[in-house]
Amino acid sequence: MVHEKLYDVELSDVDFQYHIKLSALANKFQDLANIASQALGLGFETIYKAFGVVWALVRMRVDIERLPTLGETIKIQTWAPKPKSLQFDRDFIVLDENGDIIIRAVSAWVLIDYQSRRIRKASTVIHEDYQDPGLERAIDCVLGRFKAQGELNKKYQKVIGYSDIDLNGHLNNSKYVDFIMDCFSLEEHQKYRVKSLEVSFVNEALAGDTLTMYEDRSRMNEQMVYIEGHNETKEQSSFRSQLRLTTINS
Repeated sequence: MVHEKLYDVELSDVDFQYHIKLSALANKFQDLANIASQALGLGFETIYKAFGVVWALVRMRVDIERLPTLGETIKIQTWAPKPKSLQFDRDFIVLDENGDIIIRAVSAWVLIDYQSRRIRKASTVIHEDYQDPGLERAIDCVLGRFKAQGELNKKYQKVIGYSDIDLNGHLNNSKYVDFIMDCFSLEEHQKYRVKSLEVSFVNEALAGDTLTMYEDRSRMNEQMVYIEGHNETKEQSSFRSQLRLTTINS
């Protein structure tokens, strides 16, 4: 029930400090999740053709001990606990070449009707006798329990374009991560690294939509930053996120 794959950290994966970008890591999680889903008979094409539904990521948390760098080979493993009524959980761990766990992640997915864009029940694609692998969760947490604690300040706006959308026709989850990381200057990226990132994807964004990013740094003394995106086109929340930072070399 555990699927794994080796990935090389390539030039296109890293930032100006030679570390893998969190968006590139999210893409690798997505790639392996699809491979694992295909092995379970629940791959993208299979469920779309049979049931008219697609996968949508709704929550994700990533805890980072160390980011791999250019030229490293990492192993990513994933497994899925038994689905809930509407939600499918999927866990990930990243191991370095020594076999040490350097990153842990948990995620929550739902099925979206491709035409109506409404959530469908897990029973649409899976039988009640699906066996839980009985594995320990990668992170013991409840996702989504965070909110702004102070004043929200506008950071920047972004118009969603062709390069931002995926095969579901909406803003890809890895792009949200890029938008979050763009709220920090290069100097801040040199001073801090992300210890933990949690994102709740509230409403999908489509090509042509304008997102405004807001941030709350009222807890910066705790090295906690809250960032959310508001869809100006649809006048609704797009995503919420919370980051725990650590000072580099601390």
